[in-house]
Amino acid sequence: MNTASPAGLRRPDGPAKLTGTARYAADTPAHGAAYAILVGATVPTGRLTALHTEAARGAPGVSAVLTAEDLPDMPLGPLVQPLPMRRSRNGAIDYEGQPIAIVLADGWERARYAAGLVRADYADTRRPVVFDEAPDAVEREPLLSPPDETKGDVAAGLAAAHTVVSATYTTADRHHSPMEPSATYARWDGDRLTVHDSVQSIGLTQLALSTAFGVPFESVRVICPFIGGGFGCKGYVWPHQLLTAAAAKVTGRPVKLALTRTQMFTSCGHQPTTRQTVTLGADARGRLTALRHTSANAASLHGDHAEGATEASTWMYASPAIEVRRRIRHTDRPEPTPMRAPHQGPGMFALESAMDELAYATGIDPVELRLRNEPETDPLTGRPFSSRELRACLLRAADRFGWRDRTPEPRSMRDGDELIGWGMAAATMDTFRFAATARVRVDADGHVRVECGTQEIGTGLPGVIATIASDVLGTDPDAVEVRFGDTELPPAWMTAGSSATMGVGSAVYAAATELKEKLKELGVSGMGFAGSLGAAGFLEAEAGWGPEEGSDLAGRSRTYSMHTYGAVFAEVRVDDELGLVRVARCTAGYAAGRIINPLTARSQMTGGLAWGIGQALLENSRFDGYFGRFVSKNLAGYTVPVNADIPELDVFFVDDHDPHAGPLGAKGIGELGAVGAGAAIANAVFHATGKRLRDVPMGIAEVMAAGAAR
Repeated sequence: MNTASPAGLRRPDGPAKLTGTARYAADTPAHGAAYAILVGATVPTGRLTALHTEAARGAPGVSAVLTAEDLPDMPLGPLVQPLPMRRSRNGAIDYEGQPIAIVLADGWERARYAAGLVRADYADTRRPVVFDEAPDAVEREPLLSPPDETKGDVAAGLAAAHTVVSATYTTADRHHSPMEPSATYARWDGDRLTVHDSVQSIGLTQLALSTAFGVPFESVRVICPFIGGGFGCKGYVWPHQLLTAAAAKVTGRPVKLALTRTQMFTSCGHQPTTRQTVTLGADARGRLTALRHTSANAASLHGDHAEGATEASTWMYASPAIEVRRRIRHTDRPEPTPMRAPHQGPGMFALESAMDELAYATGIDPVELRLRNEPETDPLTGRPFSSRELRACLLRAADRFGWRDRTPEPRSMRDGDELIGWGMAAATMDTFRFAATARVRVDADGHVRVECGTQEIGTGLPGVIATIASDVLGTDPDAVEVRFGDTELPPAWMTAGSSATMGVGSAVYAAATELKEKLKELGVSGMGFAGSLGAAGFLEAEAGWGPEEGSDLAGRSRTYSMHTYGAVFAEVRVDDELGLVRVARCTAGYAAGRIINPLTARSQMTGGLAWGIGQALLENSRFDGYFGRFVSKNLAGYTVPVNADIPELDVFFVDDHDPHAGPLGAKGIGELGAVGAGAAIANAVFHATGKRLRDVPMGIAEVMAAGAAR
């Protein structure tokens, strides 16, 4: 199929967002609603023994202060994080910020003021268990992912190697920090529940709420037309969503709850810190003889979130011996969750840093080293690749960046007081595919409407949907109306893991194709057919799509090794006096299946590169091990890249059609852009300074401490 134009379709949802008419969850009209604020625990461990709510109950405008004793028990469904206010937990406190009460008032400011009047007594507090202290933080095998995978004899491969490099790398705790904090509005009409929410899966939220309150699935309606950023923190169902619905049920009136920015740092997940060790052995020509990659990440006290940082090491490079191991450490902190580029985001920082160290140890150019280790089939499983254009990404990106002009010796490139460094890294992401259903309708005047219960999280999905439908039906994309964000529409699954284009897009393609066949049966050609659709004046078709039989729960193929790829080249400038690192320019090429809408696809990749800059240089949710809390729960202490931090970004795609991923030949792109940039920048810092920094972010203090500047 072809896109609507070579440049791509501008976002049809853009005007509403730019003019302020787009309605987000917190914008839901609150006529007669109570405004809710959560009260969080002020200690990370212990037991809640008393809550003093008298002052809050007497505050102006307050209608209720609800505690665990006031709320119903709520069974938990899949992908629902533990509900801390359940009475069955006997008042246990598992992390600082855990909800212990809800204050309801006639205004948000009044509710927030009253919440500050609630006081709590605790017992049995202790010094919290933190990630980087042993033996308190004991490593355990995660329950929800295969912890260990092996092939061949790694010990023998390392013994036979001409060169061996081994190093430990760490990535920091990071928070998603979407522009829109999470918000929920809940209203009960008898046994029917309507919820306006900011979520990445209205279907999952519907299932969780019906399970929690024991009402039929179809009695719950979830509405979410727009999301002001999610990046993973709105993928699962969190306590505030269930508590809002519970408060509405108990009080008999609608309730609106919006998390504060501070609560966003404790209430809906984060990317956990990891510690990874990569060991590589290579022969005299730089071909790998062994690869070992181990990783441990921080998890909550009772959770099981595993950051699969070692996954890509099983498919990236040809090696006769591979060993990967994943572990988690239970700590006294909130439960982590996937964050943009889960697994491969942290994992490829370690692997690609180690590959750069191997390149210097062997004297082989980093691009050439990767080319020499390109596999013909999946190194671990032997499965064929569904498509793999990494070689094209490497060669074309290197050429566009001007890599051949690089002098490889560290500290060999300078501009005045600035050290110049060039670094590169490969990128990859797994391919997740979820089933979806769509309905396509055409009216007698040629107007096309597409309906699907998916979500718009800011990636431009409506434009992709309109492009697909218009291309099949032969109409102008501007004539296509896309409706989404409501569980009363045909169901789709989570918008996560870069899966929406494959799942929702394939369902739209199937429905539009079926509609086109119906039009042919009526003898209708083209879209100008007023009066030819019968008395109803319209014709519609509904169809679904899902991954082939045998795929796992995430839609990963059991037949093919199915992934996306990229190559990132970065130039940094390091102030030799101050240790300040700036990214001066970046070139990145990607192979991610067929690109449906080039305009929004490029936007996704440039946004992902900004995430990579944040990973490398800025983002760090510092955790205070004594007090058991994140230190800066705001956007003043938690720094993210701004316009001044983002240099010229040269992004391109290589031709890549994957017929095995789905009928569109497309794969996911949203996560891929956030992979590889962190390692490329770290490798460039080494080239500039001659000092290897193996921990990110690399701020001024870290650069100076490493002796990378004078």
